[in-house]
Amino acid sequence: MTVTKIEMVSGSRSRVFLEEGEEFVLYKGELRKYRIEEGGQLSEEAYRELQMQVLPKRAKLRAMNLLKNMRYTEKEMMDKLLRGGYQAKTAREAVEYVKSYRYIDDRQYVTDYIACRAQGHSLREMEQKLLQKGISRELFREVVEELEGDGFVADEEEAVRRILKKKHCTEKVMDEREKQRLYAWFYRKGFSLDTVRRVMEDVLLDIT
Repeated sequence: MTVTKIEMVSGSRSRVFLEEGEEFVLYKGELRKYRIEEGGQLSEEAYRELQMQVLPKRAKLRAMNLLKNMRYTEKEMMDKLLRGGYQAKTAREAVEYVKSYRYIDDRQYVTDYIACRAQGHSLREMEQKLLQKGISRELFREVVEELEGDGFVADEEEAVRRILKKKHCTEKVMDEREKQRLYAWFYRKGFSLDTVRRVMEDVLLDIT
C-alpha cells in the first residue's frame, strides 16, 4: 500500500493518506514504529495491526475520555470521533463499545433532558433540540408517552410563568411593541400562543 501523503494535524499527530483512498490519523511515534513516510509502502501486516488493534483501541479510549466531561448522544459521539480522524467503521465500533456499558444511552439521555428542562422549555423546542443531537422523533415521543404514563405532565403555563419571571417581565409595565416581541420569542421557542397570551394577561402589569 502506497502512502501518497502525510499531512500534519497537530504537533504530535498526522493524517496518513493511502493510494487506495483510505486515511487515518497517527502519532509521530507510530509513524516511526511502522516506518510510514510519504511515497513509501505500508505493509499488509502493519495495515492490519493499525486497523484491527491500534486505531480501534484508541477510539474506545477516546470515547471513554470524552464521556468523563459530558454526556453524548450516539450521533454526537460518532461525529466527535469522525472529526478526530477516525474512520466510520472504527468510530462505530467505539460507539457500540461504550453503548454496551450504557455509558451512552439515547433513551435515558432524552428522559433526563426532558426532566431537566421541562420547567422552562416547550416540548416542541426540546424535540427540535434533540433532533439536532441525532435523536429520532419517534424516540422522543415514546419517552414523552412513558413519562406521561408515570405521571409527568409538561406544564406549559408554568414554564411561561417561570420564563416571564426570569426575564423580569412581571416587574414592569410593557408597551405593545415589547409585548409583541415576547409573543414572537415564545412562538419561536415552540410555545402555544394561546397559552402565552393567557399567562401574559394574568401576570403582566397593565396588559390589554
